Amino acid sequence: MPIIKPISDLRNHFNEISEICHKEGEPVFITKNGEGNLVVMSMAAYERERLLFDLYKKLLEAEMEDEKDYVPHREVMKRLKRKLDE
Repeated sequence: MPIIKPISDLRNHFNEISEICHKEGEPVFITKNGEGNLVVMSMAAYERERLLFDLYKKLLEAEMEDEKDYVPHREVMKRLKRKLDE
C-alpha cells in the first residue's frame, strides 16, 4: 500500500517522513492540494531503483541484439536442406 502524505508534513514532520522512508524502504508520495506532487525516498531505495533500472536496460539491449540475429526455425531448416543438397 503506498504511503501518501500532504506536502505540509514535509515541512512539519520531516523527520517522521525520513524515518518512514528508511524503515519501510519504500517511497513516500507527497500531495499538494490533493494531487500528486513529489516522491521522497531514501538514498538506499533510490540506489536500488537505479540498479534495477540499469539491469532492465541492459536486459532490453541484450534482447534487442538477440532479436536482430534471430532466424525462424523454418528458415534454418531451409538453409540446412540447401546445404545438404549442395
